[in-house]
Amino acid sequence: MDNPDTYRTLARPSGQILFKEKKSKFFGYAFPIANKEDVKPIIEGLRKKHQSANHLCFAWQLGVSQINFRANDDGEPNNSAGMPIYGQIQSFELTNVLIVVVRIFGGTKLGIRGLISAYRNAAQLALEASKIKVKTVTIDIEVTFGYANMDKVMRIIKQNQLKIVSQNLAMDCVLTVSTIKSKAKPITLKFNGLKGVVAKSCEV
Repeated sequence: MDNPDTYRTLARPSGQILFKEKKSKFFGYAFPIANKEDVKPIIEGLRKKHQSANHLCFAWQLGVSQINFRANDDGEPNNSAGMPIYGQIQSFELTNVLIVVVRIFGGTKLGIRGLISAYRNAAQLALEASKIKVKTVTIDIEVTFGYANMDKVMRIIKQNQLKIVSQNLAMDCVLTVSTIKSKAKPITLKFNGLKGVVAKSCEV
């Protein structure tokens, strides 16, 4: 997406879809995920559900500014399953999403082109059965300052309608505030423009 402050992902899991090709059955699923650790239990659950499956292929993507992805063919010929699935994630412009396609062999070989088409179609159907939502990219900014700067810091927070995520008021004050991505850099510079104030930002 062109807007750096938003990204597209799934509102909820798609449920099961079925695509058939020459007696082979391709069960497709799409899931929203928050991190890589979400993937393994989903895969294990589908393996238990489809114990007669010949292949359980998948692809996932995480991140917004820094993209991390994986595509798995699970025994199918190289790049005939995982990458066609991943291609649909790209086509729908999604991130933080996992697509799994489970194949039960029907007795007739499909060939490389047939496999690519079947896995792509199953992934597409799973995404078409999903609800897509747009989420906001937020950045946390940690601001450290002395009590003498409290009013100035709070003025910036109020002027920019920043959300206070956490606060630690000890010898020094440490506030963590949140804003949309496009405003993070200029707001961080505003804080650092105050003498005795140190601000640093990180994407969450």
